[in-house]
Amino acid sequence: MKKHLMFGAVIAGSLVAHNAAAVDTVQVDGSSTVFPISEAMAEEFGNKHRGEIRVTVGLSGTGGGFKKFCRGETDITGASRPIRPEELELCKENGVKFSELPVAMDALSVVVNPQNDWVDYLTVEELKNVWEPEAQGVITNWNQIREGFPDRDLNLYGAGTDSGTYDYFTAAIVGKEHSSRGDFTASEDDNVLVQGVANDHNALGFFGLAYFLENQDKLKAVPISWKGGDPVEPSKETAGDGEYQPLTRPLYFYANVESVENKDYVEKFLEFIFQEENGELVSEVGYVPLGQKVRDAALRVLHARENGTAYQGSEVGVDVVETLEREKHY
Repeated sequence: MKKHLMFGAVIAGSLVAHNAAAVDTVQVDGSSTVFPISEAMAEEFGNKHRGEIRVTVGLSGTGGGFKKFCRGETDITGASRPIRPEELELCKENGVKFSELPVAMDALSVVVNPQNDWVDYLTVEELKNVWEPEAQGVITNWNQIREGFPDRDLNLYGAGTDSGTYDYFTAAIVGKEHSSRGDFTASEDDNVLVQGVANDHNALGFFGLAYFLENQDKLKAVPISWKGGDPVEPSKETAGDGEYQPLTRPLYFYANVESVENKDYVEKFLEFIFQEENGELVSEVGYVPLGQKVRDAALRVLHARENGTAYQGSEVGVDVVETLEREKHY
């Protein structure tokens, strides 16, 4: 009798293992900024295909995600900035071809502690003076930013240097990607930055809009003036209509072409995210959904298996449809 029970247990265990192994898995990793979108899409898609397809979502940052992706370890990687030349070379070395697909629009939020009662707006020039490399150890007090600001220490918080958010912020504000002072509290985890600013009266920080919207009770957004224009506060509306500049940007999924071709469930997941009704998921997690023209152009790139990137590095104020129509380089 015991032998029969043991045999039955082995068979049952084998069936469970077989069924678990039979579930097709889409592997996603990458940007912390894109993570809320990836997670929401993965959950909704997984609910519709329970027991058949699952989507796993990692959180390695844009740079860390590209390292895994370009080694062929993931099917999709989220990125808050375009692929960089050295990452492109790594993909080429490993024979990883990819399609570059926008998934949402985002705005980078400049934030201060709610107790900060002296900042009503900042200009791009003032932010540049604070964040450029030459400011390290020099601009250390709020009264050095603008006459009339108080004599208080200036404590800076921002995305880690392996983050696409850092790359885009430095390109848009400093004028050169990956160029800034180094004496600031940096993290790839936006929640760490939220807590840092929320607990520091003298803080000035930046990160993605979604994390500000989730924590509006703990933070104060700073309106930004660009090229002498009126200050504009970050929001889904001002990002969507292009009014909030230069800190509005597209967010991307990079899809392994081989995965799309050989794993129909990977393509099915990507098609799912471009369905119009799923724009609500994007909005719910704090980002701006893509318009119909962008979704149509992205689907064309996906179905044509277009390989390569439209970029030579981060660009400020891009027309996303125009980038999708560009000839790609690889």
